[in-house]
Amino acid sequence: MAALWGFFQNQVLGMKWLNGLAGSLLTAAGFDISGRLGGSLQFFIYDTVKIFFLLSVLIFGISYIQSYFPPERSRRILGRFRGLGANTVGALLGTVTPFCSCSSIPLFIGFTSAGLSLGVTFSFLISSPMVDLGSLVLLMSIFGAKVALAYVGLGLVVAIVGGSLIERLHMEGEIEEFIRKIRAVPEAEAAAMTRGDRVRFAKEQVRCTVRKVAPYIFIGVGIGAVIHNVIPGEWIEKILGGDNPYAVPMAAAVGAPMYADIFGTIPIAEGLLAKGAGLGTVLAFMMAVTTLSLPSLVMLRKAVKPKLLAVFIGLVMAGIILVGYFFNGFQHLFL
Repeated sequence: MAALWGFFQNQVLGMKWLNGLAGSLLTAAGFDISGRLGGSLQFFIYDTVKIFFLLSVLIFGISYIQSYFPPERSRRILGRFRGLGANTVGALLGTVTPFCSCSSIPLFIGFTSAGLSLGVTFSFLISSPMVDLGSLVLLMSIFGAKVALAYVGLGLVVAIVGGSLIERLHMEGEIEEFIRKIRAVPEAEAAAMTRGDRVRFAKEQVRCTVRKVAPYIFIGVGIGAVIHNVIPGEWIEKILGGDNPYAVPMAAAVGAPMYADIFGTIPIAEGLLAKGAGLGTVLAFMMAVTTLSLPSLVMLRKAVKPKLLAVFIGLVMAGIILVGYFFNGFQHLFL
């Protein structure tokens, strides 16, 4: 069983055969893959093809399922729950929505305008870009099942606790007035979709998503290739290694203003980890980039007032930093 799982993780999810193929092709073309240029090219080709392939398969499957759950239906399901259970369901719903932080905000606005509790909508807003199913599969392909499951589990905890705390602060008055006047979208059109319609919808989601994230994947893989093969490992280890007590908040602070989704940040994380950065530091960077990007915060500011926006940023940043310290403290259990 262990051998079967190892094959699945390394050859199916990790696509290690592709790395060997890329190396063979580069060697045949005259590149030395043990050198900086050849090694960087091998990393770039391997990670780019792997991420685009996994991304397309995952988005198609998730979007097909999502076609059965339009916003109106999701709002109705969420409306049945109360308290911590509602926050948990909101966070879990976020895991099946393959959106970056900016794409999640229109759904957040729709949920809020439909009268769902503020805590539930924020639990969704935190979990959607941070811990979607695509991130689980990609993290498993690179860091292994233990890291992937722990990342998703702790990300859900951050989303649930963050939403619950916002709920307890009773900040409903911090929502912009126009949000309450938006009319809900009927679900009749989604309910009438045929199987062919759903397949076409899923294909369109793949096309739109890949087109939108492609620049960030290329940039992310390019940065990862440079980190992996050019930047000396001792530099990374000194700045972001586990011995630096400030590495986690530094990584979170650097990552927060950036705009990318998890597909673009994983290659950077892979390169940092290979050069000696702490596991928690790397994962804190990923969480900050995917959840607190500057463009998403600008969009969120249009829906909420500054006080609520500041509370949201503070709670999420605190949760990310705690998760980072947890992973750094127990890194030996995961790697």
